[in-house]
Amino acid sequence: MSSRVSTLGAALAATTLLAGCAGLATTPTLSTPEIRAGVAQGYLDAQDMPDSVTLLPPPPAEGSHAFHADLEASELRRLRGSPRWEQAARDAGLGFPEAAGIFECALGVPVSETATPHLYRLLRRTRTDAAVVSDPAKEKYARTRPFVANGEPTCTPDKEEGLARNGSYPSGHTSIGWAWALILSEVAPARSDPILARGRSYGESRVVCNVHWRSDVAEGRTMGAAVVARLHGNADFRADVAAARNEVETLAAQGARPSRDCAAEASALES
Repeated sequence: MSSRVSTLGAALAATTLLAGCAGLATTPTLSTPEIRAGVAQGYLDAQDMPDSVTLLPPPPAEGSHAFHADLEASELRRLRGSPRWEQAARDAGLGFPEAAGIFECALGVPVSETATPHLYRLLRRTRTDAAVVSDPAKEKYARTRPFVANGEPTCTPDKEEGLARNGSYPSGHTSIGWAWALILSEVAPARSDPILARGRSYGESRVVCNVHWRSDVAEGRTMGAAVVARLHGNADFRADVAAARNEVETLAAQGARPSRDCAAEASALES
């Protein structure tokens, strides 16, 4: 999954907002090990990674009740052109720095490499862990994507060629989004309800986008949770969680606000 995540252009909105807050100091960016340019090294070694083939059942067989439920849920693709569809397209981008802001509205504070360096590193490194964990099951089952099956567009047409060659089950985006939701609930426990709700809607965006089945998303959450359980045994991860919690608490106390249009995001997710 990590090899398929594109690195997007720099976004400066959060930094601009923070610079305008009186008395709000920034912290120098932290070094983060990378496996290649733009892709952070995860916290987990290969031998510590949960086994998605062992943990997950096979995807629903065609003609089964579970597959019928997948077909029913895929009707969410009919939201094409709506604000919810556009939100699903935005959710598809996992390149940094933009991806750091996916949970900003749920957290209630801006997230950036300068304002929240430990949180930024935490998100980058856990993205890799939660992405690669799904690869063995994806390769084993090579499940056909819904847009290939129904012949209708996705919310990311530029990604369709690559996605068509990549297994649909489980959803790697969902495993990342759900892992982040669980981790951020530890970083900001008082905000756990909106954070977990955003993690749920993030996975649903993959069905809206017509790139994943409902069961892909459900088992993506399973793998996201499995990764987080393993991460708790890693001292570097625990240290970054503790430092990120301090960063978020400081920003909240200083009255810093998310750089995103949270009202528009909330409206789109409700549609």
